[in-house]
Amino acid sequence: MTTPKKLYVKTYGCQMNVYDSERMAEALGSKGYVQTDTPDDADMILLNTCHIREKAAEKVYSELGRFRPLREANPDLKIGVAGCVAQAEGEEIMRRQPMVDLVVGPQTYHRLPAMIDRLAEGGKALDTDFPEEDKFAHLPKPRKAPRGPTAFLTVQEGCDKFCAFCVVPYTRGAEVSRPVDRLLREAEDLVARGVREITFLGQNVNAYHGAGPGGAEWGLARLIRRMADIDGLERIRFTTSHPNDMEDDLIAAFGDCDKLMPYLHLPVQSGSDRILKAMNRKHTAETYIRLIARIRDARPDLLLSGDFIVGFPGEEEEDFQATLGLVETVGYGQAYSFKYSARPGTPAAERAGVDEAEASDRLQRLQALLSRHQRAAQDGMVGREVKVLFEKPGRMPGQMVGKSDYLHAVHVEGPETLRGQIAPVRIVESSANSLAGLLI
Repeated sequence: MTTPKKLYVKTYGCQMNVYDSERMAEALGSKGYVQTDTPDDADMILLNTCHIREKAAEKVYSELGRFRPLREANPDLKIGVAGCVAQAEGEEIMRRQPMVDLVVGPQTYHRLPAMIDRLAEGGKALDTDFPEEDKFAHLPKPRKAPRGPTAFLTVQEGCDKFCAFCVVPYTRGAEVSRPVDRLLREAEDLVARGVREITFLGQNVNAYHGAGPGGAEWGLARLIRRMADIDGLERIRFTTSHPNDMEDDLIAAFGDCDKLMPYLHLPVQSGSDRILKAMNRKHTAETYIRLIARIRDARPDLLLSGDFIVGFPGEEEEDFQATLGLVETVGYGQAYSFKYSARPGTPAAERAGVDEAEASDRLQRLQALLSRHQRAAQDGMVGREVKVLFEKPGRMPGQMVGKSDYLHAVHVEGPETLRGQIAPVRIVESSANSLAGLLI
């Protein structure tokens, strides 16, 4: 028998990259690769990169530099770069790091087996096209190995919004939605392998418009309701959404679909209409606040999460105060906040930035407010009964950890047989990043 080759995959960034890494590993499985947890003995190292964070490309080059001793010790070691930095940098990666053998963009990783063949012939392989074919249709069927109780499922990719700060339209391409039948088959397969909760993924997931049976176009709400009919699938979530695509039927689903969890990540980015216009967000603070009110009318116990950028070019203190005011009005149970950093090729990259010290000060003030709201939401869970899907043992002996309906991490004392089970828990304690409870 041929000895399996070892593949080490390091994943950066969003949940979609986690999903993509799983699919790439499966594609490379057809070439005899099995995954390993360490690069030290790998036959191939693959970095699945993200371009959202500041200086993303430089961090990738730095990481590649750390693998040089491994390549020197093993000249047959293959090194590849995938994902959004690969898409943005292309041939530049191979020019700056000649030891890189393979560069593949997020829309072409279904071609990895053919690229591996080119490496075997002694060449290098680069593919950053935006092909017409559906990559998911060309990937190998997932292995039938058991899965954990939660899983991601990419239903939509790309974005047509062209926010002034964002590279996604350039690295992931235009909005594309996967057909309903393929998503149903993949979801049913995941459930058959032990998955109880699926999170639908998309750069702009609530813009989903996939082809349903007979060619009719389905929106996300219809897809959710159909997925809810799958026996054994107990929970459904989706991320990330745009306020302009929260249609009436999707809002209604929060109230009438029991399997859709009461958690929504809906980025607003700023509370200033002037800055929102400069960002090309195409919504206002008022329309966002009204939208949140409608969603909470449908699901009063909804926990809301959001994204914020401070220090965007042209932002004044008055604009920042509007953001703080929006946070106070809306009340977020969870949020992510960032200091603006330019992304080459985006419209905002050419604009004069805000003073660095001022931007840092604003970020600290915003994060302090968001942390206060988040802690208040967590503390408000004490005494409540919630359902928890248990995923794994905790750090302490005899402890199990899972997620509540509201995506809070919850730990209890209990047996490992809880793994994959949904059980009622009474919350008794709130700490910085988790809740403690007692099984009921």
